[in-house]
Amino acid sequence: MLTRTALLVALALPLTSSCQGAYYSGLEAFGIHKRDVFVDRVEDARDAQADAKEAFVSTLAAFRAVSDFDGGSVEDLYQDLDERYRDCASRAAAVDSRIDGVTSVSKALFEEWETEISEISDAGLRSMSQQRLDQARGRYSSLVTAMRAAESRMQPVLTAFKDRVLFLKHDLNAQAIASLAGTLGEIEIDVDQLIGEMESAIAEADALIATIGN
Repeated sequence: MLTRTALLVALALPLTSSCQGAYYSGLEAFGIHKRDVFVDRVEDARDAQADAKEAFVSTLAAFRAVSDFDGGSVEDLYQDLDERYRDCASRAAAVDSRIDGVTSVSKALFEEWETEISEISDAGLRSMSQQRLDQARGRYSSLVTAMRAAESRMQPVLTAFKDRVLFLKHDLNAQAIASLAGTLGEIEIDVDQLIGEMESAIAEADALIATIGN
């Protein structure tokens, strides 16, 4: 029999709207509710942001190290930068997918929550549940805004990384390395801003998880 954890992993990706009802019904048969899926996906999105942040920081550090090139293998230097750029691109794509996963389940969760609030006969409990829902929606909106803001800054940085990798690929010599080192200031500010956006998104994810989980 599938465990609860295995089900969450196996069914983590969003489906088309026509399959949503059966999808969530199947999960609930195993005691996994939309809230569980939502929190799980927010955690995945947060972790994807953290992974991407690490990759961008590491890649920028590698480009900064170009200025310390001491006559070793230019080919090895190029290969390292190319691998780091590709890793950044892959992790950026994962962030986009994870955000889509969060937005996919959020609509179903909040609609169900709203419907079930109307079924609470006790006015006090109904009011408290509505407050929790409003708070969760507000946190969710802040999360998506923060994550999309960070995502929008990723592509310009990836483009800058790619430009430099391709430049070096076709000019594997010390002069090209010196030219590359001279352009680093152009992307350092963009990367620093990106890291700030990512840290904000991670903080928003933690705040939303705390709101939903408590």
